[in-house]
Amino acid sequence: MKRVYGLMLFCFSCGMVTLLFIPVTLTTLIFIVACLIVGYNLFCC
Repeated sequence: MKRVYGLMLFCFSCGMVTLLFIPVTLTTLIFIVACLIVGYNLFCC
């Protein structure tokens, strides 16, 4: 189940990368990076 949550969070954050084409705030950038890191760790570990 941990792998499913990790994959879901990783894909969610990859989708949010599209926000980089919209004017982005620092908070959004931190949120995207945190989702990528947590999703990757949940999926791989």
